[in-house]
Amino acid sequence: MHNLPQSGILNDGNRLHLNHGPIDLIIEAFGDHEVVRSAYEKAQIKFNHILIDLVAELSLLRAPVSQNKKLLKSAIGLRMQDAVYPFHPTFITPMAAVAGAVADYMLSILCENNKLRKAYVNNGGDIAIYLKDDEVFNIGIITDLKTRAIWGTTTITQIDNINGIATSGRHGRSHSLGIADAVTVLAKNSAQADAAATLIANAVDVQDTTLVKKIPANELSPDSDLADQLVTVDVAKLPQKLAERAVAQGCDRAVDYIDRGLIKAATISLQGIVRVVGSRHILTQNCNAKI
Repeated sequence: MHNLPQSGILNDGNRLHLNHGPIDLIIEAFGDHEVVRSAYEKAQIKFNHILIDLVAELSLLRAPVSQNKKLLKSAIGLRMQDAVYPFHPTFITPMAAVAGAVADYMLSILCENNKLRKAYVNNGGDIAIYLKDDEVFNIGIITDLKTRAIWGTTTITQIDNINGIATSGRHGRSHSLGIADAVTVLAKNSAQADAAATLIANAVDVQDTTLVKKIPANELSPDSDLADQLVTVDVAKLPQKLAERAVAQGCDRAVDYIDRGLIKAATISLQGIVRVVGSRHILTQNCNAKI
């Protein structure tokens, strides 16, 4: 069904690469050599069962969160459920948080009983972060998942209470109900950032079917958790006002999530329009976006 789990240290000698089927992780830990080595060994061992556990619960993970409460048993499945449940009753399944939840879980293994200074787990752009004391991470922000060019950077410290970052949009690995080029979210963990980025990206949308082409998700992926919901496959050049209105809808949703304590900040972009929602301190370093 899937290849066996693969692992190895990258050419820089510092980062661990773990791959199994669709899961592809880049991990880096900072600290004494032996502490980092031990952390990497534990991560490699625990990684072996992740895809097997996810596949075993796949039917539950693809169901709307209201239908699977108290049924999931795996460590990552429970993380996925906990991450998406606060967004109910908006339609969402635990799969909206799968990449972030895997990153969070692997970070917890990496840091367990280890005296690391800092560490991260990058699962295809959904990143779980650990920082100790005065350590910092500088993170690049992209505004187009197709080009992946760095638009700006943000510096995260321990006092920001941000341990997760995720990016979603119509050019991402999963289908999107909206038309955003990219939505990046900072939150308390990567799973919740993942879920929020998905839903904010869904909100960036227009109703004009002459400019936006959508088809049922299950026509693209028969087993999609989105079933027959319409997902975006193409977007024409939009009139400026229409694009701004679409972005504003995403901003409104992001503000709601910030007010509810679900996320810390977000960037939302569409066809050259970029908006930042949330703390100016967190997301405007080296950036010129409107707040």
